Amino acid sequence: MQPSVGIIMGSESDLDVMKGAAEMLQQFGVAYEMTVVSAHRTPDRMSSYGKEASERGIKIIIAGAGGAAHLPGMIAANTTIPVIGVPIKSSNSIDGWDSVLSILQMPTGVPVAAVALNGAKNAGILAVQILATSDIGLSSKLIQYKKDLETQVMDMANRVHK
Repeated sequence: MQPSVGIIMGSESDLDVMKGAAEMLQQFGVAYEMTVVSAHRTPDRMSSYGKEASERGIKIIIAGAGGAAHLPGMIAANTTIPVIGVPIKSSNSIDGWDSVLSILQMPTGVPVAAVALNGAKNAGILAVQILATSDIGLSSKLIQYKKDLETQVMDMANRVHK
């Protein structure tokens, strides 16, 4: 299957968080690619990745980064496809706030969607939601997923009530 989602991270140390996006995409049967692309240490690779993603069939990029978290914004500057940023609380992070703000505070014209700190699973679900706008099969899976969430909550409510 041709990947439709690219998952990138600034360092291998981000993998523990970013694998959550991959797990969600797998759950919905969405093909993806995953790699390390550093905005600061491999700027040419980063630029090429962003510029060539669409030509390779990538429709959405999920970019995770800690610290100054430039990767999501710089990827967005190099492509026209949607970018979902995952701020990561890393060893060089200021409680993750630096990452969150770096991803949220993008200038007009270079948007990056942002999920919660370490929220790669939600990034995967958001990617599925975007893809489902033009894929009936994926939309059906998403509807069932939401129904399953509702059932889980109702089961919890029943247990608490008892």
